[in-house]
Amino acid sequence: MIEARHLRVLRAVATTGSFSAAGRELGCTQPAVSQQMKALETSVGTPLLVRTGREMRLTQAGEALVRHASGILAGLTAAEEEVAAIAGLRAGRVRLVSFPSGSSTLVPTALAALRAAHPGTRVSLEEAEPPESVDKLRAGDCDVALAFRYEGAPGAEEWDDLVVRPLLTDRLVGLVPERHPLARSGSVAIGELADEPWIAGCPRCRGQLIEVCAGAGFTPRIDFATDDYPAVVGLVGAGLGVAVLPQLAIESVRPRGARAVTLEPSVRREIVALTLPDLAQVPAVRATLDQLARAAAR
Repeated sequence: MIEARHLRVLRAVATTGSFSAAGRELGCTQPAVSQQMKALETSVGTPLLVRTGREMRLTQAGEALVRHASGILAGLTAAEEEVAAIAGLRAGRVRLVSFPSGSSTLVPTALAALRAAHPGTRVSLEEAEPPESVDKLRAGDCDVALAFRYEGAPGAEEWDDLVVRPLLTDRLVGLVPERHPLARSGSVAIGELADEPWIAGCPRCRGQLIEVCAGAGFTPRIDFATDDYPAVVGLVGAGLGVAVLPQLAIESVRPRGARAVTLEPSVRREIVALTLPDLAQVPAVRATLDQLARAAAR
C-alpha cells in the first residue's frame, strides 16, 4: 500500500535532487527521508531512484509515480480541506423531512437561525408524515426527521434504534364552527361532539381520533378526510363539521369561521427530531437538531 507521506517524500526528492535537500524542505532529517524512500520502494516492489555518487535520478517507475503523485496529493489536500470545512460548519448539507404543521412552525425559525449562524450549511426540506418520514431516515433518504407520536400509544420502542431529540408536547384541540353552541365553551368533552359530522386529518391522526372517540363510547361519522390543515379549517369554518387538530396546526393557519376549544380528556403528542446514531456526530446535523430544539422552546 502506497502512503501519502511517502509520496510527499518522493516528490520532494525528485524536486530537490537529494535526500538532504528534501529533508530540509520537509522539515525532517536526511536519514528519515532515506528510510521513507526505502519503505516506498518496498511497497511498490521496484526501485524508484538510481543513486550515482551524489546525484540521483528517477527510474521509469519513479517517474510514473511522481507523475501520479501530484494529482493524488492534490486530491487528498482538497478532500482534507472539504472535510475540515464540513467539520467546522463552513460547508455541509442536511436533508430534513418534516410533517406539515412542523414545517410551517418549527422549521422556518430553526433554519433561519441555522443559516445566520452557519451560512455555508445547506438544508433541503421535504414533507412526509410519520411513519413514512422515519422510514426515509432509516433508508438513508434524509438526515433528520421531524416526527411525532401520541402519548400512551403502543409502539414506544419503534424509535429505539434512533437518536431521539425531544422538542415539545403538542396538545390536540377541538375545532368547531364559530356559531356552534359549544364555540364559547371553556372546554368541551369529546363525547359532546358524538353526533356531529367530522373532518379527519392525516391517516395517523385519523386513527388517533377514532381511538379517542371509542374511549368516549362512540364512533365518529367522518364526512371528509384531508391531509391539508387549511382545508380542515375551511370545512369547519363553512359549518360542515367539527375536527380535532394539533395546536401546532392551529398556530400555522388562521381559523376563519372556526373556533378552537379545549378538548377533554386531554390528548397530547410528543414532537421529536430523529436521526441515526452515526449522523448525530456530524456537525451540521447536530447544529440542525440544536436549532430545532431552540425553535421549539420559544
